[in-house]
Amino acid sequence: MPTTVQEIEAPDNAAKAAQYAQGHEEAVTDMIGEKLVLNMGPSHPATHGVLRLVLELDGEIITKADPDVGYLHRGDEKIAENMHYNQFVPYTDRLDYLAPLANNVAYAMAVEKLMGWKLPERGEAIRVICCEMARISSHLLGVGVFAMDVGAMSVFLYTFTEREKIYNLSEQLTGARFTTSYTRVGGQTRDMNEAFISGLKTFLKELPPVIDEMDALLSRNRIFLDRTQGLGIITKEDALSFGISGPNLRCTGIDFDIRKAHPYLGYEKYEFDIPVGTTGDSYDRYLCRMEEMRQSIRILNQVLADLPGGPINVGDPKNRLPKKEGVLMKMEELIHHFIVATQGLDAPAGEVYFGAENPKGELGFYICSKGGGVPYRLKIRSPSFVNLSILPKILPGHMLSDVPAILGSFDFVMGECDR
Repeated sequence: MPTTVQEIEAPDNAAKAAQYAQGHEEAVTDMIGEKLVLNMGPSHPATHGVLRLVLELDGEIITKADPDVGYLHRGDEKIAENMHYNQFVPYTDRLDYLAPLANNVAYAMAVEKLMGWKLPERGEAIRVICCEMARISSHLLGVGVFAMDVGAMSVFLYTFTEREKIYNLSEQLTGARFTTSYTRVGGQTRDMNEAFISGLKTFLKELPPVIDEMDALLSRNRIFLDRTQGLGIITKEDALSFGISGPNLRCTGIDFDIRKAHPYLGYEKYEFDIPVGTTGDSYDRYLCRMEEMRQSIRILNQVLADLPGGPINVGDPKNRLPKKEGVLMKMEELIHHFIVATQGLDAPAGEVYFGAENPKGELGFYICSKGGGVPYRLKIRSPSFVNLSILPKILPGHMLSDVPAILGSFDFVMGECDR
């Protein structure tokens, strides 16, 4: 077969021209049959951060998917091994930065498990309020962005209006809107005030009608149903095999929630239901998050109705900073403040793991201590990282246009994935 333009334009005879034509047709056929490798991300808006998907396509059909993570290269675990336990609290804000209050609590409870501490009842109640506010805020963003990914802009505006109210409440409680750093090992930085409690009660009355409006806009919307039902189906067996957690696990029909299975912070005292799905598709993941917001409202109303009094922090004077007034007036208090601030907690040697039911799933902290105020090793089980591991299993066979819908239904955040 000729390989140059000149030879093609001036064949020796008709037979040679016919031979070329036949070979050229076969070459075109082979070229059409080749698969295309497409990079989706790491700067694509539908990947919700710096996630890179290496997709192998046969036309518009995905035949292979490889999630490529690590573009944030944060090194939080190694950072934690070089600072005191309380100094790492602000770094937990930057894990799932859509639910910083819940991250603070999960980390603090891991260290408190190492210390053998249990918070007073009021301290636990405040933490439940922090965790459920964070869950509502995270799910509002998750549902809003998911809806926008498949073309429903109005719902996004509803959800961000309500999230702004949560940020205002967070500012009243913690002094910050986004990166709160409110929790400390052994308690919180400050107690709640009446203005915050009153504002939270008002918010809990106003939110249910908005959720109902979102439900009416999406749950029976024909376009939304067509874009989500039957897509990204996760079976029970695959969910357990890949270690999926949170709403992405419960959408498969598995009724597992750490707040029920292994209660902490007094969750066993509150009445709430665990929403589960039936098919494990993108639509079920949406429905689970919608119902979880309603259950969080239910929990928060119970906490506020029976809010205990008393202290909010652990009563361990040796490992807690003394009150500011004492530091300014007494030499003993000043020396004690200096020791705790420079040496950190006097933690015992040992190994602990604590996992909390965060909005994205199980956020766990493993701590290996050799004693003193700095962990020898600290590892983070981030739910987004684990949940994304199933993408190579479920994406093949879908159309390229289905990828934003499936990714949006997973509600992941790369801040904790690239921990």
